[in-house]
Amino acid sequence: MKADVLIVGGGIFGCAIAYYYTRNNPDKKVIVLERNELCNSATSRAAALVTKIRTKKHFVPLSLETYRVIPEMEKLLGESMDMKYVGVMHVAASESNEASLTELIKIAREFGQPAEYISGEKAQQLSPWLRTEEARKIAFLPGEAYCDPYLLGTFFSRCAKLQGAEFRQGVEVEKILMENNTAVGVVTTEGSIRADTVVIAAGAWSPLLAAQAGIGLPMAPVRSQYWITEKKDIFPVNSPIVLLPDAQAYARPEGGSLLFGIREKKSFTASPKNIPADISDFSFSPDKGMADLTEVIDKLARFFPSVYDVGIKFYVAGFSGYTPDNNLTMGVPPGVHHLLLATGCVGAGISVSGGVGLAFAELAAGRPNPFDFSYFDIARFGQIDPFSPAWLDRCALARSTKVSG
Repeated sequence: MKADVLIVGGGIFGCAIAYYYTRNNPDKKVIVLERNELCNSATSRAAALVTKIRTKKHFVPLSLETYRVIPEMEKLLGESMDMKYVGVMHVAASESNEASLTELIKIAREFGQPAEYISGEKAQQLSPWLRTEEARKIAFLPGEAYCDPYLLGTFFSRCAKLQGAEFRQGVEVEKILMENNTAVGVVTTEGSIRADTVVIAAGAWSPLLAAQAGIGLPMAPVRSQYWITEKKDIFPVNSPIVLLPDAQAYARPEGGSLLFGIREKKSFTASPKNIPADISDFSFSPDKGMADLTEVIDKLARFFPSVYDVGIKFYVAGFSGYTPDNNLTMGVPPGVHHLLLATGCVGAGISVSGGVGLAFAELAAGRPNPFDFSYFDIARFGQIDPFSPAWLDRCALARSTKVSG
């Protein structure tokens, strides 16, 4: 069997790449291989804040493409994806975060996105659970949204299928086929497949596959975790996303409940070698993250005082590919031909999925990348061992100290 492009991994990145590639190259053959079910791992476990405007403004064009493509896919399928365009509030309660918020407003205006400062009273009207007495500045960006991450991922896959992509589920890639420094295909549990270009989009397991091509992929699987409360009147269904950098926390509505996440003092990481093929077999936290939450709950309670009293209904955890600088790790690996790496999402994978899909579709077709990937360079950390405890700890620390959404 032969493909023009072979994508390893059927998460949101793999599905998005297949969508754009088939849209822009209708005469070419693309195959996506997924050993479990499409979008069943990190994608479906994401909090799915589709944040457009960030202080790392090199992310912004990627997220803007996600917003642009969603109506395109809705039209193709004749269905609504039910994006929740509720906006986002950024609450700054320290001098440093107030300065970051000023920069964020400038970036929003640079990209033509609406943004304004609002009063604490207005913020509490929008989100009655929020305590704003300590806020120095609150910004509201009404154009931001969140979504069902599984639905967005499967919109990409369904549209790609309509355009001719082939998705093969239950097929595991065992080996990247290399001839000298060139990727020429893969060996799977159902035989070999040759390809002109191979794209690794395998999430937490990507370093294992990259190592077969001699690449020390600079990312590590680091746990993201969040909780969903019981339903309360103080959690309106249409209230905004709220980012709380001084608490290293975020929150968004979830059907009359509140979904909230924190950055724990010591983030949990695991070697890709120790993560099972089916992530549902992995124990992320025996106590459902309660020890981590207890360590930082006082910071969160400054803005969400009822966190002490509200009941917790659900706990969700998954792996994101983190890096020491909290930038994506993806692109063209130096010295290796016909292999592309769509990896290292640093917790932003849902938001940037449209831009990532378009970028890798163009690279796979031999055309220039329409986005600036210089900040995401695979080689920026030099030679690293992605399986060493020291490297894993560096990446985990990056999540623990992260304050942005």
